[in-house]
Amino acid sequence: MSCDTPPAIDGVKPTTFRRSDDPQYRDDPEFDRLTEGLSNQLFTLTSNITRLSDQVALLGTRRDTERVRERVHKLLEDTRAGFRDVAEGIKKVQTWEDVSPSQKWTQQKLSSELKSTLEEFQTVQRRALEKQRASAAAARTAVDEAEPGSGGDHRQQQQQDQLLEEQPRLANQDEVDFQEALIIEREAEIRNIEQSVGELNELFRDVAHIVHEQGGQLDIISENVERVGDDTRGANVELRSASRYQKNARNKACCLLVILAVILTIIVLAATLG
Repeated sequence: MSCDTPPAIDGVKPTTFRRSDDPQYRDDPEFDRLTEGLSNQLFTLTSNITRLSDQVALLGTRRDTERVRERVHKLLEDTRAGFRDVAEGIKKVQTWEDVSPSQKWTQQKLSSELKSTLEEFQTVQRRALEKQRASAAAARTAVDEAEPGSGGDHRQQQQQDQLLEEQPRLANQDEVDFQEALIIEREAEIRNIEQSVGELNELFRDVAHIVHEQGGQLDIISENVERVGDDTRGANVELRSASRYQKNARNKACCLLVILAVILTIIVLAATLG
């Protein structure tokens, strides 16, 4: 016995329930859950980009600290991973079968939001890369100048004389090694950002391609909607014209009936009087 039609009870005709996979009456909660989750993820990515931009602005300033660089690194990693996850989800949404017009609009909206958010992240990421490069170059220059034998004998003698006169604080070898380690770490981070920029450029091109294709589909839908609107307006004009013709025909029929009634009345009166 089919699970769609319950058995009859006391002669009462059973109610037939439609299957959930009937495209005309289907409710797709899985699609809604997926798109709502992607929308929330995009909102989180937007918040991360705002925080990242604030932290990147501190790089190379007096407020530039190791803690700031740790936050920048973590936000970059988390945001990259988030974009990869969202991109995979949106690709899944794009391949959804038998979508309704509202679902097509949701597909286009998510793709456009991903494209604009990713573009914003790329801008902040490039700014972070530029500041990291400048900082690493400055640190490398400072370490090279602090190392012995970096200049000629005459220059070295002058520096030593100046150091003896002013009694500055000279970094020892441990400090130089520590700065070298920091520079190596920053250069590794620079390479990581450069690699990520390339990966996200590929992702950006994929998303831009999706948005472009959807734009063509939306143009077709828009043209169809406009055509339907024109046809509807034309049909409305024709219906109004037909209504006027019908009204005029009724008026003419009434006039004819009145004339016939008058003629018949005259004939009856003439016959009676005659």
